[in-house]
Amino acid sequence: SINKAEYNIIKNMILLSIPTILEEIMGTLLQYVDTAMVGHLGEEATAAVSTTTTIGWLIGGAIHAVGIAMLAMMSRAVGERDEQRLKRLSGQAVFLVLICAVVFGGVSVVLSPFIPVWMGAAPDVQGPASEYFFIISIPMVFRASSLIFGSAIRATLDTRTPMIVNLVANILNVVLDYLFIYVCGWGVRGAAYATALCYTMGGILMFFVFIKKKEFAIRLSELRPDAALLREIGGIAFPTMGTQATSSLGYVVFAGLVSGMGTTIFAAHSIAVNAETIFYLPGYGLSSATSAMTGVAIGEKNEKKLSTIIRASVVMTIGIMLINGIILFIIAHPLMSVFTSSARVVELGAKMLRMVAFTEPFFGLMVCMQGIFYGMGRPKNVFYVEVFSMWGIRILFTFLVVKVWHLGLTEVWWCMIADNIVKATLLALSMLILI
Repeated sequence: SINKAEYNIIKNMILLSIPTILEEIMGTLLQYVDTAMVGHLGEEATAAVSTTTTIGWLIGGAIHAVGIAMLAMMSRAVGERDEQRLKRLSGQAVFLVLICAVVFGGVSVVLSPFIPVWMGAAPDVQGPASEYFFIISIPMVFRASSLIFGSAIRATLDTRTPMIVNLVANILNVVLDYLFIYVCGWGVRGAAYATALCYTMGGILMFFVFIKKKEFAIRLSELRPDAALLREIGGIAFPTMGTQATSSLGYVVFAGLVSGMGTTIFAAHSIAVNAETIFYLPGYGLSSATSAMTGVAIGEKNEKKLSTIIRASVVMTIGIMLINGIILFIIAHPLMSVFTSSARVVELGAKMLRMVAFTEPFFGLMVCMQGIFYGMGRPKNVFYVEVFSMWGIRILFTFLVVKVWHLGLTEVWWCMIADNIVKATLLALSMLILI
């Protein structure tokens, strides 16, 4: 049984989680439409867009790491009711958006001609893939705005507004996809234009929401580097960035190994990965809300509340992911058919989805634990586990499967599944030791 205080905590978690879960799901559903539109242009078009996806994750993950640091520190300030510190942090958020835009935007634009080659894309795919990545990298300041300011807004326990902003931006993306890809006949280039405009719209809207928040009250005098705060932010952001980089670089190597197995296999792999996404997104949505609540509880110095948040998050996440895994197994084949008309790609991708369906609860537990550690401001725990599992299990054994044993995509996905199970187990054990 639970008392009234615990009931209220669980109720608040559910209310905060619903917008973040809906935001993740609706955004991905709209991305499904985007992927399907490109997929029906042919395997080469799918490969052109998918080739740079993991690099996009790497860039986005690095910026998101800054957002995670801002959420952890701002949510703690909310719990402590330290209005002055919260306003100082808001000034640093603006400064960091500009820095991320210059650094990551510049690197992405400069490297765009080389990335498809490094990823092992076929010669006829390299040109469109390079152009696609170049176009979507131009509005990096708006992408950084959406990620960092969105995290800051969630730190105030407002998860509804970022959901609305991202929903509007993603609906715009789908509309523009249809117009640019089919009406204008621009193909892959049209998909890139639509994505770039989606980033721009989302970033602008998130910025205006951020500056209108009374908790932040941005002043021009605060829009300068604060060495002390930046050191604190860096103490969380850099280990988190290390985790994101380790993970994303692992995905890059992982995708590179698969891309060398042929266009059909790589298309099946890429589409299956995208198709699975919506089934584990509720875990990410719940994790985001849990991070904010964890930070507030720590700021309030309420250990009992923190313990309740952790238990409730774990139970809810595993339960949701178990249901989602069952659904994924049942609809694997028709789901793949939505994204491509290639029978070979559909059959192979559906087989992969049925394999991974039974391990969704482990993936959910992993995401849940990451969110809690981030909310606590303890990113190093996640970093150590990520380095060991991603490179010591997924990459090592995928390399052996592809390059040494010359096996197929099934064995590659078993390596991915093993990685997720090990991460979930190690993070859960670390949390048990900590609490």
